[in-house]
Amino acid sequence: PTDSVDENNQNDAVSSTADGQDEATGFEDDATLEDEQLAEEVDGLAGDGGIRYTTDLSDEELAWRWKTAPDSLSSVSFGLVERGRLFNGIPFPDGDGWKVVDPSNTYATQETIDYLTTAIGQVKAWQPDAAPLRVGSISRKNGGHFRPHRSHQNGRDVDLSFYYPAEKGTIRVVQRERVIDVEKNWALVKALVMYTDVQYILVDKRVQKVLYNFALKKGEDKVWLESIFAGLLGRKKGIVQHAKRHRDHFHVRFFNPRAQELARRLGPLLPATKELSVASHRVKAGETLAGIAGKY
Repeated sequence: PTDSVDENNQNDAVSSTADGQDEATGFEDDATLEDEQLAEEVDGLAGDGGIRYTTDLSDEELAWRWKTAPDSLSSVSFGLVERGRLFNGIPFPDGDGWKVVDPSNTYATQETIDYLTTAIGQVKAWQPDAAPLRVGSISRKNGGHFRPHRSHQNGRDVDLSFYYPAEKGTIRVVQRERVIDVEKNWALVKALVMYTDVQYILVDKRVQKVLYNFALKKGEDKVWLESIFAGLLGRKKGIVQHAKRHRDHFHVRFFNPRAQELARRLGPLLPATKELSVASHRVKAGETLAGIAGKY
């Protein structure tokens, strides 16, 4: 890898408001995202390892709570990010360091909320003048399919705007990497890597190049940066990965050890609680029972 990465432009256009966001929601539609990690990801921790994150709940107590007082359990993240559900989802709270774009579609697990608020708080500590970060789509209240996204189904995926310098008036930009506040956006990536259990940060490679070059010039450890931006540098994939239609925002995915482990332990109990596990599906021409089952 080299110390710097060449720029590569693209001829398309998006409109943005004074704070640099798209005029509608601030985020591009990622319905066409084709990254293999969204289609082939297998959630969960490596190996069986036994119960490690829910040892406060015995099998007996967990079964009792699920059947009699399910709301007493913390958030549960069922299935895959592109084929999952969210139970006991929590609406993302208001805060001084961020702005929730669409409260009806920002339900998350407690772990996701804790991670993200910690990271944003760290950015504010490093960059006190940072404007509130716009928090976009996370999941619907009960998770599941969330148009136009392929993922965002179980409370672990979050769309985050970029930080922009204060500007007045309406601007039209294609190359967001040329107008973002690079220092603050690097601070966000750094905080996510250092202070959270982040799985992926998906963003266009042209934005990655600007962040990588800035961090390198700032004096960050080169080996550490190469591990984070490994995919950009032609090596194995790092935490920050390229995704189409992500030139105007970060798509952040967190591991949720407790919420995911609760889902695995509760799996055998789902048939006994049909009121919580039944889904409705409108059958379309050409669908098979096996195909429908695969979606759920």
